[in-house]
Amino acid sequence: MNFDEIWSRHGEQSEPAPELKPFAHRLYNSLVTNPLDLSEVRSALECLLVLLSSSVGRSDANCMAIDSFLSLGEFSWPELPDAFQDILADMASILHDAVSASEIAANFESTPEQLLVRVRKITI
Repeated sequence: MNFDEIWSRHGEQSEPAPELKPFAHRLYNSLVTNPLDLSEVRSALECLLVLLSSSVGRSDANCMAIDSFLSLGEFSWPELPDAFQDILADMASILHDAVSASEIAANFESTPEQLLVRVRKITI
């Protein structure tokens, strides 16, 4: 499945901001490139999470769209270090709670801000 097919399936929830799509596309490209460039994966994650942490990008629709995109994409990242896998798994399962149930996301260190801190701690 390509990016546009996965992105179009992000669900019936409210429409995410148009500026989110290029960030999701960059992350997608970084994850499907062979061989993986861990620096690019880290950078793509960081840029996406900076947007989701901002006053412009921190919305229920945006967080739900990324959560849904990552879970619907049925991605597999066996070659990624555990730190990356853990962050992506949390984004694909808990990020949808970041705005509407922020206490749940916070308990799992999975608000956009917490995820951003986790990404920035990764050394390559």
